[in-house]
Amino acid sequence: MTSLLAARGLAIPSRLHATDLDIDGPALVCLVGPNGSGKTSLLHALARIGKPGGSVRIDGFDPDRLGPEERRRLIAYLPASRDIAWPLAARDVIALGLPEGANRGGMEAASSLLGLEPLLDRRIDRLSTGERSRILIARALAPAPRLALLDEPAANLDPAWQLRLMDGLKAMARGGQAVIAAMHDLDLALRYADRLVLMDEGRIAAEGDPTLLKSGDEIPKLFGVRRGEAGWTLV
Repeated sequence: MTSLLAARGLAIPSRLHATDLDIDGPALVCLVGPNGSGKTSLLHALARIGKPGGSVRIDGFDPDRLGPEERRRLIAYLPASRDIAWPLAARDVIALGLPEGANRGGMEAASSLLGLEPLLDRRIDRLSTGERSRILIARALAPAPRLALLDEPAANLDPAWQLRLMDGLKAMARGGQAVIAAMHDLDLALRYADRLVLMDEGRIAAEGDPTLLKSGDEIPKLFGVRRGEAGWTLV
């Protein structure tokens, strides 16, 4: 049986050591780790940004060998930066993520998920950072990619929109897609992830069931905090 994602020997000099990662089927996978631990670098390597080493197969396909339209249906990437200076309407920015000839169903679903209907006709460069974030997330999700790579998707969002987004990403995983999201919010990651991947110094330090990792020693060793009845405390 072909894995949804099979990555081998992913590496970026001085940023990411040779790393393997497999996802057997649909899942929401959260990457967590201290600043500079390699979360973004791993996403870059998976998205084939910057000529990383190693190989990636998604449903058996090599994204490096696909044309732009096929690639958009297979994989999407959301960068951490929400800076954008294009004087375009929000709906046009979202449409840029669609493969040529694709119907607008995915765009409408992503816009609905992120409550964008009142913003679609407004210029994206005149919106707040949180509003731009929701539009750029919708752009990444609109093609309904087999694998979505999201760097800090919940950043800049109000608490309610963080929960709505994570509910939506969880629903995507239940519907047959895979999502890999780099997160700083440990509570959100532990609450929603099907699988947690802990990064440290450009390597995967631990991975597995979030419930087991939450009660183990890996998170305290990596972050210097422990979850207790009063919330996160220093160790």
